[in-house]
Amino acid sequence: MDVFDTVVVGAGVAGVTVANLLGRAGQRVIVVEARDRVGGRIWTDRSAGFCVDLGASWIHGVDGNPLTDLVEAFGIDTMEFTVGAFQPDGRPIANYDPSFSLLDPVAAQRWADDIHIVDEQLQRVIASSSADQSYADVAAQALAARNWDTERVQRVWEFYRRRTEEQCGAHISDVAAHALDEDVIFGDEVVFPGGYDQLVLALARGLDIRLNHVVKSVVWSESGARIDTETTSFEARNVVITVPLGVLKAGAIEFVPELPDEVAGPIERIGMGVFVKVFLQFPQRFWQDDIYAIRQQGPAGDTWNSWYDVSASCGQSMLLTFSGGPRGREVEAMSDEQVIDSVLDSLKRIYGESVPDPVNHWVTRWGADPYSLGSYSHVAHGATHDDHDGMATPVGGVLHLAGEATWSTDPATVNGALLSGHRAAERILGEPIDLTTLQAVRS
Repeated sequence: MDVFDTVVVGAGVAGVTVANLLGRAGQRVIVVEARDRVGGRIWTDRSAGFCVDLGASWIHGVDGNPLTDLVEAFGIDTMEFTVGAFQPDGRPIANYDPSFSLLDPVAAQRWADDIHIVDEQLQRVIASSSADQSYADVAAQALAARNWDTERVQRVWEFYRRRTEEQCGAHISDVAAHALDEDVIFGDEVVFPGGYDQLVLALARGLDIRLNHVVKSVVWSESGARIDTETTSFEARNVVITVPLGVLKAGAIEFVPELPDEVAGPIERIGMGVFVKVFLQFPQRFWQDDIYAIRQQGPAGDTWNSWYDVSASCGQSMLLTFSGGPRGREVEAMSDEQVIDSVLDSLKRIYGESVPDPVNHWVTRWGADPYSLGSYSHVAHGATHDDHDGMATPVGGVLHLAGEATWSTDPATVNGALLSGHRAAERILGEPIDLTTLQAVRS
């Protein structure tokens, strides 16, 4: 049986980051990955001759973000695309009312201003909220403070509901009042014309990564751990588990002995959302020029309410739409043909029968993926931000958890995953590590 200083389970950003840093420090490290590729929930499809990011797409805020320096050091091209955090305005957005009429600029700004007004009240309500309140509770309370008619209130409520579906992959009543506290973007957002996987591939270069190794159990004690896969076992002084939260919640990996309550409790309380991405490549453009997004208000937008024009980043006539939370789970159960028909029906209500059939499409199903079982984490109703960090509490001086779900200030982000891997490496080595050491590409 092979013996290592550290075994890392999972070759996503958190996994390759911790392995990279430990390897640079002289440790003998191995990464075991269930998939036949590295990247985890970063997955770039190049089968059509251009890049389609089926997992992570954005750097959400480039200012002060450790990813910014990394992509620059690795020479990875990015493109500004600043509506990925579901802003109501700030970039050209085509907003359609419930009767499928385009809002004129004045009406669109009035609606965005309503959101900004309620947002200020919402922050005060959240600050004074009790632990048992959901985001739905505080949003309703903030809206109740406005003396507005039902229609006006409904438009803002829809925005909040859809924001939680996109940001958390969950229904507004299933997330905590404080769930979006960290939803603050500093600077522009950017996407990757050449694929997000360039980042993880650069970080993984030179590492010992064993693909197609599904970990079934981790047997640990204060003297070390044994990691059992379906085909072999590895022994190590330390083990870092970076699999997605959904896999941990499902009990797909057995821990012997069981994880202590200080780690198991957060795993149970934190939510794992579902967020479906649908890319449609069209033979030609039929929507407006010079817009970033199309948004549909009212009941017609329950499943498909936002379309992002990603044509510039891939060089094709391409729209990206999303469905999250309960609606996303329903979409995952549909066939590709049913999904595409549903999206086209929605677009035709706006643009008429002139909408052409797509020449290509991509539909993601992270909730059904056995090595993910969800898209990304969120502070579920009944959880707190502290649960994210609590999940990463070292166990027995041997066992460490990392990944986006373990980083409280930026969960559900690639930079959160990167920083969690950095923290795990520092804890194992017992000393600080300069994160900029990652910028030197390994051979």
